[in-house]
Amino acid sequence: MAQEKAAYPRWKLRFFTVWIGQAFSLFGSQLVQFALIWWLTQTTRSATVLATATLVGVLPQVVLGPVAGPLIDRWNRKRVMIVADSLVALTTLALAALFAAGTAQIWHVYLAMFIRAAAGGFHYPSMQASTSLMVPDEQLSRVAGLNQMLQGLMGIVAPPVGALLIGVLPMEGVLAVDIGTAAVAVLAVLIVPIPQPARLAAADGSALAVFWRDLRDGLGYIRGWMGLMAVMVFAMLLNFIIVPSVSLVALLVTNHFSGGAGELAALNSALGIGVVIGGITLGVWGGFKRRIVTSLMGIVGMSVGVLLVGIAPPHLFGLAVAGFFIAGFMQPITNGPLFAVLQGVVAPEMQGRVFTLLMSSASLMMPLSLAVAGPLADSIGVQTMYLISGVVCLLMTAGAMFFPPLLNIEQNNRAVSAAAD
Repeated sequence: MAQEKAAYPRWKLRFFTVWIGQAFSLFGSQLVQFALIWWLTQTTRSATVLATATLVGVLPQVVLGPVAGPLIDRWNRKRVMIVADSLVALTTLALAALFAAGTAQIWHVYLAMFIRAAAGGFHYPSMQASTSLMVPDEQLSRVAGLNQMLQGLMGIVAPPVGALLIGVLPMEGVLAVDIGTAAVAVLAVLIVPIPQPARLAAADGSALAVFWRDLRDGLGYIRGWMGLMAVMVFAMLLNFIIVPSVSLVALLVTNHFSGGAGELAALNSALGIGVVIGGITLGVWGGFKRRIVTSLMGIVGMSVGVLLVGIAPPHLFGLAVAGFFIAGFMQPITNGPLFAVLQGVVAPEMQGRVFTLLMSSASLMMPLSLAVAGPLADSIGVQTMYLISGVVCLLMTAGAMFFPPLLNIEQNNRAVSAAAD
């Protein structure tokens, strides 16, 4: 991997050309997501329709993740990103034509959301896997921090811009913005050489047999490395515990704080601003030398933020705002170094499979968590859910700090690499 990186000494110019293109694409995607959800809300006023839309966006990650990984590791990742962005643009173009003709139906929106999510299921792990070959290892945490900052910034900027555009443009005009931003992303990837991992050896048998063999190899790679398996299980458990804290915010505002839309916006803004500042902080700081320790400290901080929300009495809404800000700030400190660890320790030719398996398993926790959290919150109170989430996360992190395979994943990888050489 070091040799491949050495072949691209101007890594900042090359990587950030692609990164800026992807920032445009992310902005367009979040803009369209906001616009489509608002259209569904205004058209149907149905919670079931909105829940279905959320499910449609999650299912491709769960179902296609294991399928995408082996293909990404065999295919040219640059082409995968170009095709994925182009498919998003074409899907949005078709949907815009339906809106312009006045024939758009709810199922058209569902289908477009599904295709866009499926394309993202190929694009995102391709970009993550390519990053480890474009960016020096010592800069991966900083780049991951910038990625987290970008996500938070888009979460703050895209909704109000989307609301503004909906007020002055027809739906097809709003969708056209996404077509333009996707074109910028495709152009950026086209003009930049993106290194590829060592080609997997050609395998005997049909394409289907080769695919299943690659998938088994990916699963075996994770199962055979206890530290990597621990990362996957830990991420699944963390997602299961934290998801209700994000999904039950509206109920917290109305049931506990007796607030309205203004209070809900305040909590969401505090979270988003925290993510942006946390991402900038990680981008400048880079984290501790042992990146897994940075990530675990981030989880401790997120837990403290959630706990503050869980103990805030109805008359101290500001304490809940502070808790959301802390949780948002610690989100990049948690996720950024974790992605940097995986980019640094997983073999480049295996990263497509590892990232997609990790994403699909973590995404699977979302519907399972909500199915449990909804009835539980109704019976014990939504604020108690925050308290339980914070305590459980702290206990999990304390246990992880005494689990050597996870804590020493970076050192173990170097030992394995040295033994292989």
